[in-house]
Amino acid sequence: MTAVATLIGDVVGSRSVADRRALHARLEEVLADVNARTEPLQPLRLTVGDEFQGAWRRRGEAAHAALLLRVGLLPEVETRYGLGRGEVTALSDDGNIQDGPGWWQAREAISLAKADEERARGDARVVRTRWVEDSPTGLALDAALRHRDLLLADLDERSRRLLRGLLAGSTQRALAEGEGISPTAVSRRVRRDGLDQVVTLDAELAALA
Repeated sequence: MTAVATLIGDVVGSRSVADRRALHARLEEVLADVNARTEPLQPLRLTVGDEFQGAWRRRGEAAHAALLLRVGLLPEVETRYGLGRGEVTALSDDGNIQDGPGWWQAREAISLAKADEERARGDARVVRTRWVEDSPTGLALDAALRHRDLLLADLDERSRRLLRGLLAGSTQRALAEGEGISPTAVSRRVRRDGLDQVVTLDAELAALA
């Protein structure tokens, strides 16, 4: 068995989606993009229904992947995430079917995210990402991811586009040109909406082993 960082995600309110084919295509597109931008041990793939999962060597990679997935799917698709770190073992020869504490913790974490949503009762500032791991690092990661979600909850679509660009490495000047606004307006929005905080936090988390 090998210790890895695991991620389980699913679509919020997927049963109410009218165009299921379009939803599936969008999920496949964004999963493929995040697989290309990260280095998963087990590439992200759809499993049952609208659930998907993947695994990485490091905690920081999994946390980064969750952010790329969520902002990549918004605003059309809202998602929630459960992450953890622990040992996993392959049950099938091709390695696609796995089991072990790493997956159990991610499953527990997504259950916590669902419980957070139920307690929020429609409040837009709801936590969508949780981390479960029996260690001080796991507790700190869970707190950081909850804070990140609260920052994301306040963003409008323009700020989400700017955040996607910043995470992809674009400069504020290039983003301003794309939006048809001044660099000063972009800089103001980056500070006002906490986009700089999200990017800094993502970089700090990405460095975690």
